Amino acid sequence: MKVETTVLENGLTVVTDQMPYLKTAALGIWVRTGSRVEAVHQNGITHLLEHMAFKGTHTRTARGIAEEIEAVGGELNASTSIEHTNYYARILAEDMPLAVDILADILQNSTFDAQELAREQHVILQEIGAANDSPEDQAFDLFQGTAWPDQAIGRPILGTPETVQGFNRDALNSYLADRYRAPDMVLAAAGAVDHDELVALAREKLGGLSGDAASSETEARYGGGETLRSKDLMEAQVLMGFEGRPYKSKDYYAIQILASVLGGGMSSRLFQEIRERHGLCYAIYSFHWAFSDTGLFGLHAATSHEDLSALMPMIADELVSATQTITDEEVARSRAQIRAGLMMALESPAARAGQIARQILVHGRVLTPDEISGKIEAVTAADLRRVAHETFVGTTPTLTAIGPVDGIMTASELAGRLQQSPVLRAASL
Repeated sequence: MKVETTVLENGLTVVTDQMPYLKTAALGIWVRTGSRVEAVHQNGITHLLEHMAFKGTHTRTARGIAEEIEAVGGELNASTSIEHTNYYARILAEDMPLAVDILADILQNSTFDAQELAREQHVILQEIGAANDSPEDQAFDLFQGTAWPDQAIGRPILGTPETVQGFNRDALNSYLADRYRAPDMVLAAAGAVDHDELVALAREKLGGLSGDAASSETEARYGGGETLRSKDLMEAQVLMGFEGRPYKSKDYYAIQILASVLGGGMSSRLFQEIRERHGLCYAIYSFHWAFSDTGLFGLHAATSHEDLSALMPMIADELVSATQTITDEEVARSRAQIRAGLMMALESPAARAGQIARQILVHGRVLTPDEISGKIEAVTAADLRRVAHETFVGTTPTLTAIGPVDGIMTASELAGRLQQSPVLRAASL
């Protein structure tokens, strides 16, 4: 693999990872903009714009865009997250000029036709309805909003029916002009790619983008607390969380490994203790979301009402136990899982293109696999025990639940259990 990076005159970064044994390539444009930059009245516009980008330009119809890429066996797609939006294509190596041309066209020349906009707004309303029909999706939306109350980072990526229906062509054009600036964009490709050819294509097709960087997002303020919704369901969807670490934190890799040790697979502590030994839920897992300036450590479980009273304190005790008893063997196993995932991603052009693009947006450069592996290997069991204590004990938790949740442990009771756990008392004897 050969990674090359060029910054154009307007600030656009072009980065490639050449995989010469392949005949295909994955490429895309990643933008440093997501739902967390939206004002209240803009909630959902980033996601709507991502949809509308494929609905026609001054020279291509929506159908024409689809037919042109599929005529060469390629595919186009896009996604929106809290901090980034990306538009990407998978194509044969010789069709890279076509893919760049289409991506550049849809991001600079979209017409945002009124009829297409009305149809896509209706589609997104259906998407919002489907999310509202899913108790797990609802629980995660509540979780995000409770962790970061009254902030863009805490609002749903999809927006609300009211905000989505309120957007028009002018709103989309204004947002596009404000956020899609060359210094905040990365054109990344991996696979059978020629770096110099891609740079030339980028200069030709994207050289007209504004060279002024977009304004930065508002700093996140973790809040925490609880949001509980009683609903007639068979299971309660429960999410517990704590303030995590941003990407650039010295403890970023430690907290990622901590999430794996606690609930990253069937051998993890929470799965073995809660699910296998006591049968209090069908599945349980933990995770860590990192962002530019904050993070959120969380765990999710779905359980019956009758098991809630036993589930919550047992989870709390497992979190406290992690502050004292994580072993070198557990760390080694989780490091191996994370490192294997990293190496497997290197074999996929699409995964690799996304990885190097996000690294440019977050770190300003591409991190080598050896560099990342070294940071992972440097994490010790003592690091995890310290990070677990700093994260779980004496902090403000986030608790959300939906379903038969009457009588559930509250967030303040959870905080108290974490600070006065029998596990801590036993260790002090």
